[in-house]
Amino acid sequence: MNEVVETLRKIEQNYKLFQQQQFSFVRALEHTREEAHDLIRPVSSITQVQCYKDHHCYNATDRRILNMFISICNDLRNLCQKLETVHPGDSVSNSLLEKCKVLLNDSNDFTAIRATYPHGVVNYLSLEEARHRYGGVVSLIPIVIDSMTEWITYMKRHVLYKVSRGRALSKKETPISHTPSAVRLAAPTSVSNKHTVQLQEKDFQTYLAENQRPQQKAPWRPPGKH
Repeated sequence: MNEVVETLRKIEQNYKLFQQQQFSFVRALEHTREEAHDLIRPVSSITQVQCYKDHHCYNATDRRILNMFISICNDLRNLCQKLETVHPGDSVSNSLLEKCKVLLNDSNDFTAIRATYPHGVVNYLSLEEARHRYGGVVSLIPIVIDSMTEWITYMKRHVLYKVSRGRALSKKETPISHTPSAVRLAAPTSVSNKHTVQLQEKDFQTYLAENQRPQQKAPWRPPGKH
C-alpha cells in the first residue's frame, strides 16, 4: 500500500506541472486538429490525442505537452493494474477501480465528463465552444486521480477497521491469565487463615489457664457450727 501511495503522489506532482501548462496543451490540440482537418468533433479519447501526436504534430513544443498527457495516462493505467493486486477489496473499492479502468481505456469516449470543484480546469477554457471541444480531455486526469485517492482512503480505513476489530475479538476471547492462579491460591489461603485462628484460640485458652487466679477456699469452720 505504501508503494501505491508513493506512486500516486509522484503522478500528482507530474500532473500539477501539466496543469500549469493547460493553455499550451489546448493550443497543441488546436494546431494538430487543424493539421488533421478535424475541427468539428470534440476531443473524445486518448487514442485521438495519440493520433494527433503521431501523425499531425510538427512542433516540438506541441509534441512535448501531448506526450506529457499520454505519459500521465499510461502511469495511471499502470497504477490501476497495481491496485488490483494490492488488496482483493470489496464492492465499493472494486467499483472505484472499475471506473478508473473504463476512463483510462484508450478508446473510451470521455466527451461528457467534467471535473468539478475543487478542480477549475474546465473554467480555464474561456469559451463555451472550447469547453465543448476540450472539457472532457482536460477533466480526464483529475477525475481519475480523485477516484484513485478515494480508493486508497477507503482501503486504508477498511484495513484499519479489520485490524482493530480483530484485536478486539482477540482480547475478548483470551481468558484472564491471573484468574486460575487466584482460584488455586484461594483454598490454601483459606486453610492457612483457619489454622491461624485455631492457634490463636489455643494460645488464648493456655493464657487463661496459666493466668487464672486460684479459687479462694471457704474459711474453716468447726464441725456442727454452720
